[in-house]
Amino acid sequence: MKGFTRAETRFSLCGLNCALCSMHLGGYCPGCGGGPGNQSCTIAKCSLEHGGVPFCWECPQYPCSRYEGFDAADSFVPHRNRQSDIALVRELGLEAYLAQLEEKRAILDELLAHYNDGRRKTFFNTAVYLLPLEDLRAVMAALDSRPDLSAQAVKERALAAVALLQEAADRRDIPLKRKKKPC
Repeated sequence: MKGFTRAETRFSLCGLNCALCSMHLGGYCPGCGGGPGNQSCTIAKCSLEHGGVPFCWECPQYPCSRYEGFDAADSFVPHRNRQSDIALVRELGLEAYLAQLEEKRAILDELLAHYNDGRRKTFFNTAVYLLPLEDLRAVMAALDSRPDLSAQAVKERALAAVALLQEAADRRDIPLKRKKKPC
């Protein structure tokens, strides 16, 4: 949105984890308020109308009608957890939360560098985005505890990583597939 800029582009106004978003990672979006390529956004306009609040939760009208039902059904994974991510930021503080995002980003980079057989980028991105950090740490520790994997072909390493991530998601009842809006 023209004229809309923010100092922090890793976490958006509305609760998107831009630091883990596949659009941001792929260079298609600079992050909320990040400059050229920034998408037109009604929430950015709302921020400007409310004095340029840096995060929606700092607005006296939060949570507003824009948050009703949005997390429940959206095929764009980052939209799934906006409200729970905002709650976590408020609990931990922004810097601590951003440190967790950076750790998740490092895990994603590791998965893509050593376990991606060319078919797992979206799956790994979704899993890292949706799973809690402690589960991701456990998955990476389990992968690291298997020295036999390093000698395996990337396809076998990918299958091992996918299985562990899927098990972690199943334990928490977190679907790693896209949600469709009800008809």
